[in-house]
Amino acid sequence: MKSSAYGQGGWVAKVNFTAARVEAHRCEEGKSQSFLWDSKTPGLGLRATPSGAKAYIYQGKIHGSTIRMTIGDPRSWTIDKAQERARSLQTIIDSGVDPREREAEQKAEHEARQAAKRRQDVTVGEAWEHYLEHLRTKISPKTKKPRSERYIIDHINLSSPGGGIAKRGGKEKVRGPLAPLMPRRLTEITATSMSEWLEAEIPRGPTNAGHAFGLFKAFIRWCDSDEAYAGIIPHDAYTSPKVKGILPRSAAKDDCLQREQLSAWFSAVRGIENPVISAYLQGLLITGARREELAALRWEDVDFRWRSLTMNDKVEGTGGRTIPLTPYLASLLLNLRRLNETPPNKRQTKRLAERREEWEPSEWVFASKTAADGKIAEPRHAHNRALAPTGLPHVSLHGLRRSFGTLSEWVEVPVGVVAQIQGHKPSALAEKHYRRRPLDLLRMWHDKIEAWVLNQAGIKFTGN
Repeated sequence: MKSSAYGQGGWVAKVNFTAARVEAHRCEEGKSQSFLWDSKTPGLGLRATPSGAKAYIYQGKIHGSTIRMTIGDPRSWTIDKAQERARSLQTIIDSGVDPREREAEQKAEHEARQAAKRRQDVTVGEAWEHYLEHLRTKISPKTKKPRSERYIIDHINLSSPGGGIAKRGGKEKVRGPLAPLMPRRLTEITATSMSEWLEAEIPRGPTNAGHAFGLFKAFIRWCDSDEAYAGIIPHDAYTSPKVKGILPRSAAKDDCLQREQLSAWFSAVRGIENPVISAYLQGLLITGARREELAALRWEDVDFRWRSLTMNDKVEGTGGRTIPLTPYLASLLLNLRRLNETPPNKRQTKRLAERREEWEPSEWVFASKTAADGKIAEPRHAHNRALAPTGLPHVSLHGLRRSFGTLSEWVEVPVGVVAQIQGHKPSALAEKHYRRRPLDLLRMWHDKIEAWVLNQAGIKFTGN
């Protein structure tokens, strides 16, 4: 049975939909699409395109405007189901509602429910990975500079599950204090769970646990500022007295070398077989630099002619601090440069060829063949091993920086000179009027500091 109706292209035929008619419908030659309309269900049509694709569609009018919506493929939709769907859409229009708007609202509600479910299920580890990416790619609001590589690695190590054998020492890797939190859902991070975590971690290492808590607290604050995680973790997860009450007190560190300990320290450190580590540790004491600053020193940053070193200053940024290169330290670096520029022997050259590699001198002053980035990474173990038989108290790498400041007082160096060499922020309290001194004036004082330290250590150095 056929009837007719007026469509967008004029008068069109309407037929009673059957499986055979649906199967036989094709797009007319020369047209982008052809329609077949159902005589039984108002608005139901079958669209065919030149590619052979077909789809049930619904066409109707609301508020004077024609709307068209796709129902589905005839291979998935039976005629009865398509007719039922078309009638449903017509009912919505009859109530004065645009079915497209209704579907958009339903889709938005569904997506909101799914997002809420995902928020409930997201783990700390998943959010932590997003946080690490944020740290790697965004500028620090505090320093206005990118975060340091060591800062990122610190986060990774503290959240590491451990296991496997470490490259250095061959020992099994120990898990980080934050590792137990990673599998938990964000919704499970509460004041209670945080206090339980701290109680379990503090016996393993109070300093490490306190440091990990500080980083995790920053992570929680970031979550609260990120649209995907905002509002999931309660604010009192780190502010509650239940948590603060068991936090280990962070005592000020005061490890540093005394004058009478210099001889034993230099004897031990100069005896380290690795010349790079030996020179690096002595450089920390002689310059008072931060460990990352000195480790990141490139040969292009060393000026032997005018005796200067350019540090990537933590406060002032890349190339931000130029300090004197003292005579004894210069002799150590000249030895490292000689070693660095010595070509490999025949056996080493053959190994390089087998790996299809070419030899070239390292760009790093304190180079390391085993480190991923080619520069010294972890000299603490060698330092601790060297000091073990001396009977000296433990001195950290930062303690060597601290030692430079305290030992300089014996030479009666102006405190502003020491601050400028070490890269401390200008302080009007240290000097009535902070002034930036030229390199030659810094060199005069720095040479005196080095000479006094070497004299106390019993080292006879006559180099120029």
